[in-house]
Amino acid sequence: MKELKKLNRLFIKYKWQLIGGIIVTIISRYLSLYLPKYVGKIINLLNDYSNGERTDIDVVQDELLLYIGIIIGSTLLAAGLTFIMRQLIIVVSRHLEYDLKNIIYVQYQKLSLGFYKKNRTGDLMNRISEDVSKVRMYMGPAIMYTINMVTLFAVVIPAMIETAPTLALYTLLPLPFLSIAIYVVSREIHKRSTLVQQYLSNLNTISQEAFSGISVIKAYNLAPQMNTQFAQVANDSKEKNIDLARIQALFFPMMVLLIGLSNILVIYIGGRQVIAGEIEVGAIPEFLIYVNMLTWPVAVVGWVTNMIQQAEASQKRINQFLDIEPEIQNLMEAHTPVSGSIEFNKVNFTYEDTNIHALKDLSFKINAGQTLAILGKTGSGKSTILELIGRLYDVTDGTVLIDGTPIRDLNLDDLRKSIGYVPQDAFLFSDTIGNNISFGKKDASEEEIKAAAINAVVHKNIENFTLGYQTVLGERGITLSGGQKQRVSIARAIIKKPNILLFDDCLSAVDTETEEQILNNLKKVTQNSTTIIVSHRVSSAKNADQIIVLDDGRIIENGSHQSLMEANGYYADLYANQMLEQ
Repeated sequence: MKELKKLNRLFIKYKWQLIGGIIVTIISRYLSLYLPKYVGKIINLLNDYSNGERTDIDVVQDELLLYIGIIIGSTLLAAGLTFIMRQLIIVVSRHLEYDLKNIIYVQYQKLSLGFYKKNRTGDLMNRISEDVSKVRMYMGPAIMYTINMVTLFAVVIPAMIETAPTLALYTLLPLPFLSIAIYVVSREIHKRSTLVQQYLSNLNTISQEAFSGISVIKAYNLAPQMNTQFAQVANDSKEKNIDLARIQALFFPMMVLLIGLSNILVIYIGGRQVIAGEIEVGAIPEFLIYVNMLTWPVAVVGWVTNMIQQAEASQKRINQFLDIEPEIQNLMEAHTPVSGSIEFNKVNFTYEDTNIHALKDLSFKINAGQTLAILGKTGSGKSTILELIGRLYDVTDGTVLIDGTPIRDLNLDDLRKSIGYVPQDAFLFSDTIGNNISFGKKDASEEEIKAAAINAVVHKNIENFTLGYQTVLGERGITLSGGQKQRVSIARAIIKKPNILLFDDCLSAVDTETEEQILNNLKKVTQNSTTIIVSHRVSSAKNADQIIVLDDGRIIENGSHQSLMEANGYYADLYANQMLEQ
């Protein structure tokens, strides 16, 4: 259970509820002893009356009614306390589940982009849903039944020994064998539970990718192949679940056998002791009830062991991600306002997952409020520059300075709050268009949302929808065209009026006329913002204060539109070719 030790800090938060649950459990289990004890007294009373040892029928009836009343009262009170116990412990498990999911989610938010490149979405979702559900079974039912079982053993076994020591010894004889069997079987359950969760992650991943890429699957008529792949993984998952079910199926038959053996020993050994006059006849039904009272707790041993082993396997998978130290750390607690000047000083950067050396001794500077355009071939390192400015990655070598301060010395939250970012692959949430735009500024008014849409030249498109800004988008914004998604993303970035605006080839899906309109609008709304535009089009770059041209991670040209045209190099050739195409 070493992986589950990490949950101890969560239990401390709800210690009083758990302590209350334990106290209530002890009281309810103690009250449950009245049933077998007074059933034994009733049998002895009736036996004495039938043998002529008790002759006063009225006294016998009064005693009988008293015993029955005690049994009913204690049983009802024990049942009420059991209900309270479940309310305390099971409710706590739901709170713990909530806390654990939030801890995992916060950790997911902290982890860098490199982590998400290495891990699949389906696996991430499975760990925060299915694995947490398995752990909750340990935090609630497993703990509750364990407390119940331990308490019951603690009160029942002394009562059995007090009533008939020899009979108690024979009755409890099968229990050590049960413990050994549980230990052997539980190890196998742990192995198979881990495999089951891994295969479930694979199944979730395939499902998620199939749903996200449904348009590609349909376009290429890949449905039969995807069905075959899904069926194969589903079948593998089924086989692992069946393997787990086989080993789990050993528990209950094994327990029924051992409990049945205890009942037989009670009747046989107890009967001989009654004949020998060593115990009263009422001890036999009393012991049978004791044995049956222990039947469920003993049976629960297997179930609880099963839950703990599955929780251990799931928590191990959860800990694998919780134990990862985020690569990007906020090293500055104090607030650090950002104005917007940016400088790269001999920056080198290599992607860890692919070992691609994206930037090589890159140096440039842009003052606050200026516009920088970055051009270059695919894979030249343009998007990497924007990712380093947002500190989505840390540089391998060299320094990125914001307002003259190394970027690692800035408060990470303040840095990112000061940035409006439009990624190359526009991502929209499954929400209304209005909410997608106001994502950049949660308290934005309707007028601000419309103004941002107008500046992004998407307002008229939105108005043509039946529900306008209340139109709910499909997953990843599939309701909109590529150009519309890009423009909504631009509106989302500019509505927050950030000090730094980063546009990563975000006009590639719009026509040149619309592009010109957007660029003219951006001049007005970005007058006080440092703006960096990554593009393949010279038309998006020509009005920038500074233009740099990248090739294989290095700057090959740097200057204004006019100076680069006069240099008659790569930029001038690109401009001539694109003007000719138009």
